[in-house]
Amino acid sequence: MSKSLALTLSLATCMLTPWFAQAEKADRQAPMNIEADSMRHQETDQVTQFHGKVVATKGTLVLRAAHVTVRQFPDGRQLAELTPTPGERVFFRQKREGLDEFVEGEAEWAQYDSQADVLTLKQRAELRTLRGTQMADRVQGNIIVFNNTTETYTVDGQPRSGTSTPGQRVKATLKPREQSPAANTGTTSPAPKLRTSPLPAQ
Repeated sequence: MSKSLALTLSLATCMLTPWFAQAEKADRQAPMNIEADSMRHQETDQVTQFHGKVVATKGTLVLRAAHVTVRQFPDGRQLAELTPTPGERVFFRQKREGLDEFVEGEAEWAQYDSQADVLTLKQRAELRTLRGTQMADRVQGNIIVFNNTTETYTVDGQPRSGTSTPGQRVKATLKPREQSPAANTGTTSPAPKLRTSPLPAQ
């Protein structure tokens, strides 16, 4: 397989829809372009694997990972799993509709379920909102699950094994939005709603 593999995949064009409320609407119709060092497709299992500095773009959406596996199911469901090189994190970034804002995030593992329209980030998971070049909001946790249909996301920490003392707790920094004429007229898009889940009982 060529070391510089550039592909436009029909199987992936509807795999990843925008993950955050008010993401660029044009991204929904944009094709998914994937570049990787190598690719392997199993027709019988309907599994496609990309390896080596994988970069996927769909409009303003950008995904980066060391490995991406796409599984297709008979009912049309598609499941994409992203993994990094050891010690690193997968990365995504997307522009918000009508604003000079981007949402980006990282995690040691990510999965997108096209049928449920849900993105899951696990282990050292983080979401950030950038207004221009400045970071506005930041959420960190062990597991972050975003539901694009309900426009909500949950953030779970990680309890310390064998004790009641919390291990990795959820952390959030939410910067107030500056007032502007656009905000006063109600044209500014609201931020996604945040719901934190309690740590499981020991």
